[in-house]
Amino acid sequence: MLRTTNFLFAGALALLACSGDVPDAAEPMAQTMSSPVAAEQDAVAAAIRVAPYIDITMNTPTLPAVARATGQKYFTLAFVLGSSAGCDPQWGGTIPLKEPRIINQINELRGLGGDVIIASGGAMSPYLENLCGSASALAAAYRKVLDATGATHLDIDVEASIPQDTVNTALATIQRERGTVISYTLRIQGQDYGLDPYSVTVLKSAAAKGVNVIVNPMLMNFGYSGDWGNAMVSAANATLAQIKREVWPNKTDAQLRAMFGVTPMIGRNDSGMITTQAHARNLLSWSRTNKIAFIGFWSVGRDNGGCPNGGVSPTCSGISQSTYEFTNIFKGF
Repeated sequence: MLRTTNFLFAGALALLACSGDVPDAAEPMAQTMSSPVAAEQDAVAAAIRVAPYIDITMNTPTLPAVARATGQKYFTLAFVLGSSAGCDPQWGGTIPLKEPRIINQINELRGLGGDVIIASGGAMSPYLENLCGSASALAAAYRKVLDATGATHLDIDVEASIPQDTVNTALATIQRERGTVISYTLRIQGQDYGLDPYSVTVLKSAAAKGVNVIVNPMLMNFGYSGDWGNAMVSAANATLAQIKREVWPNKTDAQLRAMFGVTPMIGRNDSGMITTQAHARNLLSWSRTNKIAFIGFWSVGRDNGGCPNGGVSPTCSGISQSTYEFTNIFKGF
């Protein structure tokens, strides 16, 4: 995502990838994996329908505190990056994966019945995907991330160029081994256009490598006219039409919606538009009507009214709102 600080992006039913018989995205994972692992993965994947992003490199808010305050128990942790050592995943590129402050939060959240998605990439560098020199090295780095956190969901937030075939080969390996739910969070070019051309090439590579993915467009910071809330819905509709036309022409509309998510930026966006509570409710209504897989937003740390009429901030939305108001709107999806 475009943003002024470490900004963002999530998950639902994705399936086991293999280059031969790739199951349809609407089929239950249990049909493609051996039980009981299949049933466990399927249940976890189905449960994570709403997972707002949280910049886990910041000390507050904490996952358990938000969960207790709102009842929202699933979050997307941003971001895993490469480190000064190269192909070495760390939070924000500087904090060890097993940092007790973070791991203890994840464990406490799970004790409350929640779970996490791990997001790699984002607006900052260095991307792990660019520092690992081969698909096998990148797959090993992803295993490290998943093992350290116990996560079963991995989100790749693409806001810079990546070696897409290498990345998708690594993701195919991870998905084949573990049944990991994988999402791609991608940039929107315009409300009537859909994803930018580069993002489409990333998805074409994923399809070619047999990776089953959730397509998660960033409904933020793109060119639009008219009402911003309607523009977000228009961009989501345009993206659905685009991926059917250009990436998965053989999938039905229902199958595509079942592998589709949306992630707005609440409050003031970097490019000037403002996502209001009414816009969030409109997007929630569209998501329910269209039976999509997932809703996220950037970000939990901004979900408060600490700077009404302010600029873009990593710690408040820039509009008048109650604390965790957007979390409470979207959690009912």
